Amino acid sequence: MEEKNYQLDLLKAQNAQLSRSEHIYKLICESSDYGFIYQSLGGEELLTFGSFKSMFGMELHRLRDIEDLLDKFTEEDKKPVRDTLFPESTGRDYSTCECRSSNGHVWYRIVTRIVPDDSDPFSRDKIVSILNITREKAQHSDLLYMAYYDTTTGIYNRNYFVSLLTEFISRADESKCRVSLLMIDIDDFKKINDVQGIIVGDELLQQFGFWLKGRMIKDRIICSHINNDIFCVAIYDATGQYSVENFYNDLKKRLSDSFHMSTGQDITITASVGVAEYPDAGGSALDIINCADIVVYNCKKMGKNILQYFEAPILDDFLKNVDIENKLKEAVFHNNFMMYYQPMYHGRTRQLRGVEALVRWKDDSGKMIPPSVFIPIAEKNGLIDHIGTFVVEESIRQYRTWSDYYNMQFKLSINISALQYKKDDFVDSIMAVIDKYGVDPSDIELEITESILIDDFDSVTTKLTRLRNLGVGISLDDFGTGYSSLSYLKKFPIDTLKVDKSFIDTVLDDASTRIITESILNMSHAMGFETVAEGVENERQFSYLVNAGCDVIQGFYLGKPLPSEKVDELLSYMKK
Repeated sequence: MEEKNYQLDLLKAQNAQLSRSEHIYKLICESSDYGFIYQSLGGEELLTFGSFKSMFGMELHRLRDIEDLLDKFTEEDKKPVRDTLFPESTGRDYSTCECRSSNGHVWYRIVTRIVPDDSDPFSRDKIVSILNITREKAQHSDLLYMAYYDTTTGIYNRNYFVSLLTEFISRADESKCRVSLLMIDIDDFKKINDVQGIIVGDELLQQFGFWLKGRMIKDRIICSHINNDIFCVAIYDATGQYSVENFYNDLKKRLSDSFHMSTGQDITITASVGVAEYPDAGGSALDIINCADIVVYNCKKMGKNILQYFEAPILDDFLKNVDIENKLKEAVFHNNFMMYYQPMYHGRTRQLRGVEALVRWKDDSGKMIPPSVFIPIAEKNGLIDHIGTFVVEESIRQYRTWSDYYNMQFKLSINISALQYKKDDFVDSIMAVIDKYGVDPSDIELEITESILIDDFDSVTTKLTRLRNLGVGISLDDFGTGYSSLSYLKKFPIDTLKVDKSFIDTVLDDASTRIITESILNMSHAMGFETVAEGVENERQFSYLVNAGCDVIQGFYLGKPLPSEKVDELLSYMKK
């Protein structure tokens, strides 16, 4: 009796444990994101559990119900789904596929496993698990998009473009044809961002990128947003059907119309385009891109809004500039500059009016690098600030030495870079050096070019008016080569106007030049300006200019730029 009770208690405990296990399994299945199908192989009955019903709005009971399930998928996915649901037909124990719902909006991953039944070695079970992977697919799609496309414009990004360009080059090797690369740089894009704001700037890039996207032809023309305002277009032209000229003509036609912004503005742009071709410009994608970049830089120097092809001399000039730039950085670090001074004389008396301070640089090999070469490079890479500080400090220091030793007073004229004028502390920094060496501000004259006025007239005018009120003289250099607007002449605080050398070169031989030159001199005197003629090289020019009323003469005829020790000799001679 006791044995029977023991057996009953044991059976109850096992049933309770089994019920608990079933309850746990049921909770797991019901809370799972997976939908499940169960089939004992050899039988017709199917069981579905988990999230299956919520996924498909149905349950499966017999094998024939599978046809109703297949209708839940797209036509092209029905066969892969069927093959996955019945892997035993191919002799496999495992199968998987990814498929879409019939409307194409939902993605599923189906996995089928056939496993042996532990209680019956001759029986096997089939378990199918189904998971909604729509979010995973969307994330993968986003990552894939970011890997290949630029998020601002929707066209290829730089890395993927380089990969496709490399493929173009490989194909071109096989077919013995050319690959052309156009680098398109939107002119003055920074001004658009500064004036209109970066939101408008980004929309402009989007619209331009959308236009480029419409020009793409698979395996023939690809487009990319490389960086900021720079785009690249690669043309694979094995048949001669596609050309740089045709693409550029389409580009010019599009840019002749404005881009209409969502804010209501209409913006018209131009672009500088550099073209480099494989194999002439290099053997790799990066070589060609770098060469096109060099050509674009050259286009900017030539006035923008043009197309130029890569040529070997352009690369030579670029490499020369890179070499100069590297040497210039060393020169700035070690302060390896020297000052020369060109004398200026009163025309009527030939008495010394003053000297113009001119910076000079001799590289490590002893070669003198012209200022026309290294000053633009210094302005581009920011080194001009260090050079300009040296020029102001050294020339005023030297002027104080001469003034004390020879007990003479004359003008020291100093050229100031546009970048120096734009600094907020420009006036204070100039006056600090003048005060440091105890120089009379009226002995110092700063030279400014017309282009600086056009870029930032109000700010520059305010600063120079302040300097002029403190006694510093202001000279307008290279007059006649820029905008020469009379409207700003009457507003601008200048004391001296310098007639550019280009007028002096032809003043004796060209009637129009003489008329312009004499008009400038007469106008300057009427407005109370002192006049200086630059680049006077012979007696005939000198006599003409003096007779025409020019106040001061500067040039090789009366004196070349001199190192400080030669200026000492000149001042010593004049002191006698």
